[in-house]
Amino acid sequence: MLVTRFAPSPTGHLHLGHALSALTAFDTAQAAGGRFLLRIEDIDQGRARPEFEAAIYEDLAWLGLRWEEPVRRQSEHMADYRAALQSLIDRNLVYRDFRTRREIAEAIASAPHGPVEDVTRGEALPPDEEAARLMAGDAFAWRLSLKKARAALGPAYFSLVFEDETGMVRADPERHGDAVLARKEFPTSYHLASVWDDALQGVTQVIRGEDLREAAHLHVLLQKLLDLPTPTYRHHRLVLGADGQRLAKRDRASTLKSLREAGKTSDDVRLMIGLKAG
Repeated sequence: MLVTRFAPSPTGHLHLGHALSALTAFDTAQAAGGRFLLRIEDIDQGRARPEFEAAIYEDLAWLGLRWEEPVRRQSEHMADYRAALQSLIDRNLVYRDFRTRREIAEAIASAPHGPVEDVTRGEALPPDEEAARLMAGDAFAWRLSLKKARAALGPAYFSLVFEDETGMVRADPERHGDAVLARKEFPTSYHLASVWDDALQGVTQVIRGEDLREAAHLHVLLQKLLDLPTPTYRHHRLVLGADGQRLAKRDRASTLKSLREAGKTSDDVRLMIGLKAG
C-alpha cells in the first residue's frame, strides 16, 4: 500500500510551497487508495512554537486534508533517535567534531576554490585529546564518517540507489561530506530523525520540494547503515514569490493564514499552485 506523509516544522506559518507538498502527498495517496500521514518535525526546540503547530492543523483542515491519528511529534520520541545514533556510535561510524560553526566557516573561507564538503571531513581526535575536551565540557557535533561507512559497506557503498521521478538514481553521499547527525546535547538532526521516522511509519513514497533533492543522497546511505527500507522519492517544483525566489515562512503574503483571512478558498489555493480544484 502506498503511504505518503507531510512533515512540516512548526517554526512559522505554512505558505503556498507547503500547500503544494501537502496537497500533492494527500492527492497521491487518495488516488492510490493509500494512506496519508502528518508528522510534526519539532526537533528545533529553539524555534518551534505551539501556536505554529496549532496553525498547521488549522491550515491543513482548511485545505480539506485528512490524516491519521495520532500525529507523530518528533519531540516526544528523542529516545528513538538516541538509540539510532547509539547504534552508529557502537559501530564506530560517527565521530565527535569539536570545531565550532565559526571555525568551519573560516575553514571554508580559507579554501574558496575547494569543495565545501571537504571541509567537513575529519577524524576522531586522539583518545587523550578527546578525553580532555570532554572533561572540559567542550561542545561537539556527531558526524557520520564517510570513510568508515565505505569500509563498513564495502562495494555496496558504491551501488546505493534510489528511485525518484526521473528513474533510478545512483546515490552519491560524498557530496554531503561528513554530515552532522547530532550534537552533544541533542541526539538527532533532521536527516537522522526523518530517515528513522519514515521507516518506522512505513512511508513508501516521500514527496517533497526540489530543494530537498540532494538530501536523498545522504538518506539512502543512512537507511543502508541502519538497515532501513528505502522509499521512493518524488521532488516537485518550488513555488516562487514575485521576486522569483523560493518562498519562506517570513513571506506573510503567501501564508495560508493570510490567504484564508483575505477570503481565498482552498480551491483558490489549489489553482494558485497549479493543481486542479477539488
